[in-house]
Amino acid sequence: MTQPQEGSWARLRALQYSRLEVLSLSRFLAHAIALVIAVSIFFGKVSPLLLAGWSVALVGALWNASRVDNGLRDVDRRAMTKGEYAAHAFSVALVAAVWAVPFFLFEPHGPMEDRLAFWAIMTMLITGTTLAFAATPLATLVFAGVTGAAAIFSFAVDGALGYAALAASFCGLAMGGAIRGARTYLSARIAEAGVAEKSEVVSLLLREFEDTDADWLWQIDTSRRVRSASSRFVYALGKELDQIEGKSFIQLIAGSAWETGQFPPSLHDLAERLKRRESFSDLLVQVCIGSSKRWWELSGTPIIDENGTFHGFRGVGSDVTEQRESDEKIAYLARYDTLTGLPNRLMLTEALNEALRYADQWRTRCAFLMIDLDRFKAVNDSLGHQVGDQLLAQVSARLKSLMSENELCGRLGGDEFAIVIRDASDRTRVEKVARAVIDHLSLPYDVDHHTLYVGASVGSALGPRDGDSVETLMRNADLALYRAKDEGGSVHWPYEPSLHADAEERRQLEFALRRALDRKELYLQYQPVVDARSETVVSFEALLRWNSAEHGFISPAKFIPLAEDTRLIVSIGDWVLREACREALNWPAHVRVAVNVSGEQLLDPQFSGKVVAALAATGLPAHRLEIEVTESIFVRDGATARATLEQIMALGCSIALDDFGTGYSSLGYLRKLRFSTIKVDRSFVQGAAKDNAESLAIIRAVVAMAQSLDMATTAEGVETAEEAALIRDLGCTKIQGYYFGRPMDAADAITLFRTLAARGAAA
Repeated sequence: MTQPQEGSWARLRALQYSRLEVLSLSRFLAHAIALVIAVSIFFGKVSPLLLAGWSVALVGALWNASRVDNGLRDVDRRAMTKGEYAAHAFSVALVAAVWAVPFFLFEPHGPMEDRLAFWAIMTMLITGTTLAFAATPLATLVFAGVTGAAAIFSFAVDGALGYAALAASFCGLAMGGAIRGARTYLSARIAEAGVAEKSEVVSLLLREFEDTDADWLWQIDTSRRVRSASSRFVYALGKELDQIEGKSFIQLIAGSAWETGQFPPSLHDLAERLKRRESFSDLLVQVCIGSSKRWWELSGTPIIDENGTFHGFRGVGSDVTEQRESDEKIAYLARYDTLTGLPNRLMLTEALNEALRYADQWRTRCAFLMIDLDRFKAVNDSLGHQVGDQLLAQVSARLKSLMSENELCGRLGGDEFAIVIRDASDRTRVEKVARAVIDHLSLPYDVDHHTLYVGASVGSALGPRDGDSVETLMRNADLALYRAKDEGGSVHWPYEPSLHADAEERRQLEFALRRALDRKELYLQYQPVVDARSETVVSFEALLRWNSAEHGFISPAKFIPLAEDTRLIVSIGDWVLREACREALNWPAHVRVAVNVSGEQLLDPQFSGKVVAALAATGLPAHRLEIEVTESIFVRDGATARATLEQIMALGCSIALDDFGTGYSSLGYLRKLRFSTIKVDRSFVQGAAKDNAESLAIIRAVVAMAQSLDMATTAEGVETAEEAALIRDLGCTKIQGYYFGRPMDAADAITLFRTLAARGAAA
């Protein structure tokens, strides 16, 4: 009668009113019969005109009620509104009101027999309405309430209180029965709808199961022989039905293993479960269908009747071979490196964890070695990643060839590899493995018609001495590797506790260096470069210095590599360039300033624009700025370096090649780029001063080559008059070193020019 707390109001009304239209004709006929009986009772006793008018009114009310019922015929396919609910109740009330008229207009004080006869007609209609319209209790309540109230009032007015009480009791019973019947009907319909919905879902699932090629039903008897084989099961076995029915289930799926008795463990497991008559679900079984191995996923339940008798097994199965292979591939990719086929970081970590557990259990030692290739980046940058990948594959093959059952090698990423030594009780084992790795990886490689050379640096840590956890041992081996790289590479460095202090110092220096510019701790000093003949100053080399508030004066050899590793050199280099150009304006117009440029700066696509900005901001003429580079930049990315230097030379700046002969010297870029100056490293100058034949030959060759290419030569590291004279005799055009001046502050450089000017005036 009211809106439910849960569920849909419209859905409940649809369940109640959807069948009214079917009962509409029956109701009309019942009321028509009652109308004929009522007319026969009152015929001759009531005015024919009044009786006819009442009959027409009743027929009209019944027609209106039928029209409302017809309007609800599709209510089970749409939402029923509250307006329609009220309209139906009103149509029933109108019919009841017309039936109540005779109690008041047709001789209300006539014979009691007529009124009792008419009341009998009403009781018939009320009872029929209660039974026929159990789904809609409101219709019964309205009809019984209106007609019953009229009868009770009529009997009471005539003093027939007994009849009035009888009518009231009947109406009460009818209305209560209507409510109870409606509840029963509605509950039944709701349950029926739920069953239908569940049946539809089950049917849908069965259809989906039957339409899925990967699934099938299987059944075996007490002897584990196939019975009632489904068509899909027959197809999965790749045989005909007569070859399957009545045959051993295990034999059919075991293939050749049935003859040899070498069953896969999963097939053994299945046979044991069938033997023990226990249920199983999603059991993964390796089967042999024809000549191919497949993977099936089986579920089965024992068939037991009501008497507890076992009749076999029934279950479902599916072929999951593709899924299994996909899972195995994913598992492989998760644990192995795709490029080299070596174990990856995850597998190495697991192996190291197992080695630590083994060492702890048997009181032995394990070891972890980290390997980094030397000069690999140069190969990758100059020849491309494809050649680099082929080189890594050859490196991996060499590493694998060195491993015994006690060692596992893998790739951590990039050009970093690692080795886990399970038992390192032999104290010389780690050193032997590290030495073998360095020696074998340093041999030449033939890759894509290129002969390549790379070295290897190795850092090692012993467990549990240097760390009792995977993370600690790997971190300490990494610290040792970093130290090996600092020592120049191609060496093995075992972990030692002092490396932590070095790493902490580096971390603190990096933190301080990031704030050095803002705190104005960086400054420049200038070392003069003089003409070899006249000994007049022709340029100054700008040298970067750092005086830290926390750490004091830091050597450039210490903080410059740190700045390059962290790429802080780019922002610091921009500041050096602007500051040097600004200071050079205070010198005579013929004096240049030379600024060292890191490879990180030169490979920046915006570097030439930064040179233009520095010159424009300070007003320094371009010909007074000299950019110093080392030949190592051409190994990293020769094309980009050359393009950038050509843009700088187009501005009017000069380019000096620093430390020539100490690295990967090549005459190719001397031919392609017009350097203004070649700087001879101080190591050759010192060697020549000691009559070293090789150093003398190298200096003479560099001078001769520079003269033929119309380039100047600058000898670095000249500290005595004898060295200056030797260099002058060898033909170098410019000299730089302590003999002519140490690096000085900007103010001292200006004072130097004033002193030289005063001497010239006095002379």
